[in-house]
Amino acid sequence: MNIAIVGLGEVGRCYAAPLDAAGHRLLLCEAHVSDAARRLAESLGLTIRERAGDWLSDADLVLSCVTGTTALPVLQQILPFLRKGATVADFTTASPAVKRQGAALAKAAGVEFVDTAIMGAISLNLVRTPLLVAGTGTSKLKDALEHAGGKVQVIEGGSAGDAMSLKILRSVFTKGMEALCVELLMSAEKQGVRGKLYEQLSDIDNTPLRSFIDMLVRTHVIHAKRRAHEVHDAQAELVAQGLPSVVLRGVEQRFLDTAAALEVQPLPSDAPSVDQALDWLLANRPAAASAA
Repeated sequence: MNIAIVGLGEVGRCYAAPLDAAGHRLLLCEAHVSDAARRLAESLGLTIRERAGDWLSDADLVLSCVTGTTALPVLQQILPFLRKGATVADFTTASPAVKRQGAALAKAAGVEFVDTAIMGAISLNLVRTPLLVAGTGTSKLKDALEHAGGKVQVIEGGSAGDAMSLKILRSVFTKGMEALCVELLMSAEKQGVRGKLYEQLSDIDNTPLRSFIDMLVRTHVIHAKRRAHEVHDAQAELVAQGLPSVVLRGVEQRFLDTAAALEVQPLPSDAPSVDQALDWLLANRPAAASAA
């Protein structure tokens, strides 16, 4: 397969050698050629183009490995040179909305588009870094990369934007948990109860993650007012320990917003399902959040 790599930063360079070793013919492009990119090209016996051109008409698959801010301009530059049926895989950190715009542009040009989200640290795992992909042309990308040692998960029935959306949502969860756990274990360690804390949290290990998350949302819309008071008290305790919380300030506001909305618009059910809870929460967001 003829594969063009546009952008020879860390991501683009990571895939070049494995794809070359897997027997693919590579076409390299980089507007600002670094020493690392030049060394890579020399090791593979390849030249680097500095701009889009007719040479792209040979490409079956294009890996766009530029920055998120240049994702659309670069796509617009390369599309006129691609043959119909070619595939562009957008490896950038562009937003879900930008990925959807890219997919629309590609479709209009008769080109397939793959929203590609990098789900780990390229610097650590290189070509083995997991990728989450959605859109048209996913099978072409998956076949090429897995033959070169890559790991690609296709979102069945997914469309462009879904992969990046899920990556961002995963970050909301994991980074939020990280910040909370930092504060939690600092306090537990200072009080000398860290080992006992793990025991008190062990019941959560026995609950499937989906069930646990859904339970929190279902009960949030019932008990927000009471829990806001508990969070307030917890903050006061951390302040007393000399460990004022950054995370719990936002947590308390989340509960206070829900409690205030309940005063205006009560729940339609005393025991809402997670779908009902989410519908109510989305319909009763604070004015500022709704405007945003």
